[in-house]
Amino acid sequence: MMQEVPEGKWIASFKRVFALNGIGEGTEVAIVAETQSRPVLAQLAGLALYDLGAVYSTIMLPSAPQTAPVPVKSTGTSDAIQHKRHVIEALKCVEVIVDVTVEGLIHAEEMAEIEQAGTRLLVICNEHPEILERTEPRAELGPKVALGIEMLRDAAEMRVTSAAGTDLAIDIRDAPCGGTPGFSTRPGAVDHWPGGLCLCFPGENAVNGTVVMNTGDMNLTFKDYLRDPVRMIVEKDYITDIQGDNLDADLFRAYLSAWDDPKAYGFSHVGWGMNPHARWESLALYDKGDIQGTEFRAWAGNFLWSTGSNQYAGRFTLGHFDLPMRGCTISLDGTPVVIDGTLQGDLA
Repeated sequence: MMQEVPEGKWIASFKRVFALNGIGEGTEVAIVAETQSRPVLAQLAGLALYDLGAVYSTIMLPSAPQTAPVPVKSTGTSDAIQHKRHVIEALKCVEVIVDVTVEGLIHAEEMAEIEQAGTRLLVICNEHPEILERTEPRAELGPKVALGIEMLRDAAEMRVTSAAGTDLAIDIRDAPCGGTPGFSTRPGAVDHWPGGLCLCFPGENAVNGTVVMNTGDMNLTFKDYLRDPVRMIVEKDYITDIQGDNLDADLFRAYLSAWDDPKAYGFSHVGWGMNPHARWESLALYDKGDIQGTEFRAWAGNFLWSTGSNQYAGRFTLGHFDLPMRGCTISLDGTPVVIDGTLQGDLA
């Protein structure tokens, strides 16, 4: 097990990332933590903010009771705020939230109101600082992520294929598009570290075809590689059949069925990773307690898809999978942006 104490090199890394996010002398910042947060992340954030001259406070929230039928992991939907008005109003008064809650506030119910006030959100994902140091956002990634998002917005269809048998057609006309290099200075922006994603949220009846997750693809809710292939049939946004006589297929079926909610089988978002410093193989090198799994959403050239809530299609559920895959070809209106897991053109 690695030690979790503040190191000078990590303070320096936090300072560089905060500076990329426009935090400096006099910037008003709230660190939001909860009782189950990784303590070293809040400590490093505070030390870095102090050195930068920011005006900051720390809001420590009690971690909420678990009400779900199964463990809820790696969702980006912290429920720590619990709709407390004094917390929401306080967060609307600062320029930046540095979020070190366990699950992160990206999809938290309260964030829409807070973002409308112009507050920016920087989620420092619940990773060991060594992982954050290695995947530190860099300025040169910004234009590439912006280009990928623009390409998504201009496209009508995403097509995803693979040698393993994936053949997925996704209507992305008018789909809300986003992503992050891990930094922004735009009011109301949402970013996370590790960063490096381009993605969109397809609308209703937009996703059809077959997904074949192969050996070595990942299930980030389980924080594990797949050992055997799992084949899924997708019709009008929903997984209608999960095929495979193996442990990975059994786990997939069991977790989704535990929610007793058809919306858990729906598609949430689709896209690809952009971060050249995120590594597919590093999952093999860490204990599960060291990671949140955000690095694997972002490794360059993956196909990332997820099940669960898609607010733009009117689907809400706590059930959630993030599922990055290797070796896929992703095309937008017939033009490949990823071929066999390798970014193409100006995205590379």
